[in-house]
Order: sequence, then C-alpha cells, then structure tokens
Amino acid sequence: MTTTVETPTLPPAASSARVLLPYQPQSASAARRLVRTTLRGWGLDDLVEAGELIVSELAGNASKTGCQRKMTVAVERITGRCVRISVRDGSRALPCLIDAGLAAVSGRGMALVHHLTGGHWGVTLEPLGKTVHADLRTRPT
Repeated sequence: MTTTVETPTLPPAASSARVLLPYQPQSASAARRLVRTTLRGWGLDDLVEAGELIVSELAGNASKTGCQRKMTVAVERITGRCVRISVRDGSRALPCLIDAGLAAVSGRGMALVHHLTGGHWGVTLEPLGKTVHADLRTRPT
C-alpha cells in the first residue's frame, strides 16, 4: 500500500529586490538594510557583510554625483551561488580603481569592491546615467 502525502508548493522567492533612494548620506543605511534583508532571506548569510560594504561604497559614490533624481539600488540573484548588487545613478562619470596609498583619507572604495568581488564588477553606461554592479559569489561547499 502506498500513501501519498501532498506537500504544499511554495512560490519561488523573489529573484530581485530594488529600492529608489534620494541622493543623501542616510540612503547608504537604507541600501545596506535592503542588501542585508534580501541576502538573509535567500539564506546567503555568508555574503551579508561583504554585500553591505559594497553597497555602502556604490551608494556613497552615487550620492556624491549631485544628481537630483533618485538612485536605484538593486540586489539580484544571478545563480544559486552568485548575486549582483547594483546602483544606478544619473551621472555618466565612471568610477575609477586607483591606488590611493596608505596615507590617503579617501579613494579606496572601488579597490575594496574589486577585492571583495575578485574583480567581478563593472559599469553599464545608459543614456541618462550609469549602473555600477558588483557580483558576489558564495564559497563552494
């Protein structure tokens, strides 16, 4: 005799989350909250700290552009092991990876993003701005 047990099927978790934020310093904390909540919701707790650092840098850079519109912060599930964190702003000025040196008080942010992503970051120019993205991967288990 075979017993059939029905298991309810749950809808798949959203594969992305995004928020529009003003170009203000306090937007970085809202961006970190979006990344933290989304990654934990996906069970990717091991990426939270790096994700928060990355989005802080990208949102901080966007807030310095002087744009008047809102920036878009997004977290997307690219694969089971990879997420993309991106910030879209209204400036076409590209971020630079520079060697700021030990005594510099600023200029190390994109180097940190480069390090945390293993060099997996980039920029897409758009007609009215750009999107800077950074890909984070989980460690193989």
